[in-house]
Amino acid sequence: MKKLFIALGMLCFCATVSAQGDWESLFNGKNLKGWKKLNGAAEYRIEDGAIVGVSRVNTPNTFLCTDKTYGDFILELSFKVDEGLNSGVQFRSNSKPDYRNGQVHGYQYEIDPSARAWSGGIYDEGRRGWLYPMTKNPCAQKAFKPGEWNKLRIEAIGDRIRTWLNGIPTADILDNADAAGFIALQVHGIGDNAAMEGKTVRWKNIRICTTDLETEKMPEICCLPQINCIPNTISEREAAQGWTLLWDGKTTDGWRGAKRADFPPSGWEIRNDMLCVQKSDGRESANGGDIVTTRKYKDFELVADFEITEGANSGIKYFVDPDMNKGEGSAIGCEFQILDDQRHPDAKLGVKGNRKLGSLYDLIPAPDNKPFRPGQFNTARIVVKGNHVEHWLNDVKLIEYDRNNQEWNALVAYSKYRDWPNFGNSESGYILLQDHGDEVHFKNIKIRELK
Repeated sequence: MKKLFIALGMLCFCATVSAQGDWESLFNGKNLKGWKKLNGAAEYRIEDGAIVGVSRVNTPNTFLCTDKTYGDFILELSFKVDEGLNSGVQFRSNSKPDYRNGQVHGYQYEIDPSARAWSGGIYDEGRRGWLYPMTKNPCAQKAFKPGEWNKLRIEAIGDRIRTWLNGIPTADILDNADAAGFIALQVHGIGDNAAMEGKTVRWKNIRICTTDLETEKMPEICCLPQINCIPNTISEREAAQGWTLLWDGKTTDGWRGAKRADFPPSGWEIRNDMLCVQKSDGRESANGGDIVTTRKYKDFELVADFEITEGANSGIKYFVDPDMNKGEGSAIGCEFQILDDQRHPDAKLGVKGNRKLGSLYDLIPAPDNKPFRPGQFNTARIVVKGNHVEHWLNDVKLIEYDRNNQEWNALVAYSKYRDWPNFGNSESGYILLQDHGDEVHFKNIKIRELK
């Protein structure tokens, strides 16, 4: 890993030396001409040719924004941040009266001096949350230099956004949420923490290039993990890795009702790039009913983004046999539980929390300190390889287990599935999205079959 880290840095350095683009300075080193402050009351001043942001208690995130907006560009600057003060650089960001009364929202290059070390990651401020956490690229977490000047680079060209920190590539995403917006320097809110008041973050050597970007951009680095944030699409890299869409984002192709030959005529809808379970009376599979894939899967990796409305219950099931339960209720299979743990009563049932979000429902509990993002989309991942199964949430492994053994059968014997023959031991099965009578949204449902 260390050799890869050094090699990537050398590659970026060589590309920088050969740059040919025309660059424009965004800061004259003397005053804040061309910039304006939005949202909070933190202070911005000029010291020694740098913009200095100063934290202040009891004020929200504060942004110093360019008057001009930028679409495709390459941005470079140097920053230095006090220990403990989170910050960031906004780009392609906006402030609109009809969006949360002018709250700044859009892409943010993270500046994170904490032990988490997510500097260089990409966050969607005021909207979707993390797009590229640095758990995706852990070798770059050592790039940040505490107490020193650090150099960032952002390339935003079309739907492709890439970032660097001190010459080390940090993030790579595909996204089409915003094509243009302002650049902004953030002083993060500190709440009422008086010990943090007066902490500073500094920026200097702020320059941008908007021409000849194809000749100026860094070379491709295929070993850097890429995240595709464009809804319901498969990128070239994903296709090469064997990923396909399990839901195409437009039709019901590939899906049917769990207890019928066609797709349910009601209870489900396609809305704003989402496949939505409609709200009914909270009963299990009593409205539109569960839906399942039209074919079975054996060894696979499945990902799906889900959004829980307040108090909602749903789930993603696998190894499903729709013929096992012909009566009322949901089809039978292993379940990645989707639940509002704070508001739905099911969270208090079962044994030791085994009906909470991310759990193998009624069998194995997920930890309470899971990385759930309330009010946002979260990513479930289920990995099945032979008898080994894993549940992941937002790139954090929650549980793993092995089936088709004595321990598994004993676990099932003490669950609600005890009366279903050979539960969870099938070689293959259908994948299911559950209708539990609550509104839940799904998108970006993708699968790759493992060999």
